[in-house]
Amino acid sequence: MKRRLLSAAALGGLLTAFLAVPAAAAEVLVSQNKPVTASSSEWAGTPASSGVDGDNGTRWSSAFAATQWFQVDLGAPTAVSRVAINWEAAYAKAFQIQFSGNGSTWTTAYSTTTGAGGQQSIPVTGTARYVRMNLTQRALEAYGYSFWEFQVFAGEVANPASGLLSYAKPARASTEQNDPQCNPCTADKAFDNDPASRWATNPTGGWTDPGWIQVDLGATAQIGQVVLQWDPAYARSYQIQVSADAANWTTIYSTTTGDGLKDVINATGTGRYVRMYGTARATAYGYSLWEFSVYGTGGSPTPPPAKPADPVFPATRLVFADEFNGAAGSKPDTAKWTYDPGFPQNGEVQYYTPDSRNASMNGTGALVIEARKEASNGRDYTSHRMNTSNKFSVQYGRIEARVKVPKGNGLWPAFWLMGDDFLQGRPWPYNGEIDIMEVLGRNTSEAYSTLHAPAYNGAGGYGQKYATVDLSQDFHVWAAEWDSKGIRFFLDGSPVFTANKDTVENTRGPWIFDHKFYLILNLAVGGDFPGPIDATTPFPSRMLVDYVRVYQ
Repeated sequence: MKRRLLSAAALGGLLTAFLAVPAAAAEVLVSQNKPVTASSSEWAGTPASSGVDGDNGTRWSSAFAATQWFQVDLGAPTAVSRVAINWEAAYAKAFQIQFSGNGSTWTTAYSTTTGAGGQQSIPVTGTARYVRMNLTQRALEAYGYSFWEFQVFAGEVANPASGLLSYAKPARASTEQNDPQCNPCTADKAFDNDPASRWATNPTGGWTDPGWIQVDLGATAQIGQVVLQWDPAYARSYQIQVSADAANWTTIYSTTTGDGLKDVINATGTGRYVRMYGTARATAYGYSLWEFSVYGTGGSPTPPPAKPADPVFPATRLVFADEFNGAAGSKPDTAKWTYDPGFPQNGEVQYYTPDSRNASMNGTGALVIEARKEASNGRDYTSHRMNTSNKFSVQYGRIEARVKVPKGNGLWPAFWLMGDDFLQGRPWPYNGEIDIMEVLGRNTSEAYSTLHAPAYNGAGGYGQKYATVDLSQDFHVWAAEWDSKGIRFFLDGSPVFTANKDTVENTRGPWIFDHKFYLILNLAVGGDFPGPIDATTPFPSRMLVDYVRVYQ
């Protein structure tokens, strides 16, 4: 099920529209188009002024150095209540928000050493004419810092939302799509806490303005926050409305500059019903939401299923392992592994044999997965694929394998995970895929780690290509450390790629990786991604696996 990935250059150059944190009702944006200065700019196309211009397609980026700063002059002493930052991929792990009355003497209003990028909304308290971000540690050490917008707000911040009120509550919409192209995309799918299902208006009569979706919270509630995760069919103009009777509506938030992806709306109101009322579509299609979440107090909430606790890394509790220490010629343990025979996808040319004759222990502590030039089931090549489906699945933890890959044009070894709802019939990519390691035999000095989901998959997967040593010469350890905040990928203990949940939601689409996945090992031959085999490709070719381990 693997698909081609984004190259490092494509990922590094990803330009995404700014997704502002909308102000609470009592707040005022005071920084837009005010004078700004910065320690540096990467180039003329990313000046400091782009960080406060309100333009959804511009950004500030710094020189490629760890110590940088960015400041805005509000023009007069101002009671600052909140700072909102929408980071590009080059975010800061460590930074401070600082206040000054004169632009030279600074006090720190906020400090972090664990910044995670994405969209940040930071409550602060104090009076300042100048507001500065002092940046001290980069997330991407090869680059500097970059954000789409830096916003300073004045006024009172709405009371924080205290609980999810909308989960599994009755929903209605202006129209619903329920056909082979979107089956089903009914209103309830926006409130099921499942980011891989969605509501969409019907192509027959529903791709018009206005379009709306509403939820019945079950009782009167005090709303503090609404979060919308848009499909590409998003609203350019819309209101969030509340009602006591689903007939008379009061608008608590309105925008005419919606830009899709994730909207976090801090707006207050009281009502039993909450509605997104769209008045101008951004595309020729209708309206569609992956999730519509309402937070606050009151109502009649149904608690969503609890997630497991995040592991504390380094995780040390071993929950699954196969050391492959069997005698020479012995087969993979069927108490741990399911043999996965059949015809592959992606233009591959091998047949995966059903009896594990292409996989066995070598007697010295490794599993050997062997690709052979032999006819079987109408194919000229055979290989092996095995997984832990219905034997072991996991949500969160450290998943690692020590692998030696083969070299040769068209060879494609991989260690990866599939969402286990695939086993219950949810199609790829809605179940999610986590590729911890893929190597192409034509260049074994590169590897790939990637995520696939409904909004980013195949050639558009969210991933990284990274250069390294010749991986075919020895064993190497690939690992993923996964929790509710994201997934960090490692090769031989060094980080090679980080997928931050907030960043993905704000730049690519829904994060669908908060459920169980099962493990897969395979060696493919040929295909769209690795390219064809040729006369130089050696057969048999062998992928060696020293161990697979999972820690929590």
